[in-house]
Amino acid sequence: MTKLTMTAKFAALAAACSLSFTAAQAQVNGIATADPATAVAASQARTTAYQQINTQYQSALTTIGTLQQEVQTLSSQLDANSDGNVTEAEIQTAQQANNPIIAQIQSKQTQINTAIQPIVRAQIFSLEQVLADYNNAQQQVVTDKKISVILSPDAFVYAPPAADVTQAITDVLNTRIPSVQYTPPAGYQPSQQGQQLHERVRQILLLNAAIQRQRAAQQQPASPAPAQPQGR
Repeated sequence: MTKLTMTAKFAALAAACSLSFTAAQAQVNGIATADPATAVAASQARTTAYQQINTQYQSALTTIGTLQQEVQTLSSQLDANSDGNVTEAEIQTAQQANNPIIAQIQSKQTQINTAIQPIVRAQIFSLEQVLADYNNAQQQVVTDKKISVILSPDAFVYAPPAADVTQAITDVLNTRIPSVQYTPPAGYQPSQQGQQLHERVRQILLLNAAIQRQRAAQQQPASPAPAQPQGR
């Protein structure tokens, strides 16, 4: 009887564990994560709009590049110890000494800010149009994948790759809104949300560019070692 009783207890315990596991599975199923900024940044509408903006403002971008190079050259003259790094202390020293280079740098920075404003406005205008359809695209993914909850990536300590539906949302955006306008209407003022998204997308694109450069460098063949002179 004792053996039968123990067997029954183990069976009951196993059944309880099985039920608990099934319940845990049910809690995990239907939970996903997505990053709106990444989804928008990867969208075809955003990519095409940015390319068109770069083409329209090519002259301004060239001017900005030249001014940035001039600022870098001027800044290097403030490098008192020639270590290749201009510190805050070196800048403050130049300001206190009324070094004319400071005024020249500030003037060129003002020119850069003025030249870049219409480009940024056009970029934000295009991003806001993609963002306006984001919730619709997200809802379609929620319905198709039977998702109950979508959380931001920061809310997870760990999540399997399958939980990330960012790319799925991008795919729906590409179908729903393959292109957007990039010329703002008269009187257009970027929204705060649009400005925040623009900054986030800028960071994403800079990171992606850095990763691509690193991969390209890794794929380059190593330089052959110089031939050693042969002894007689």
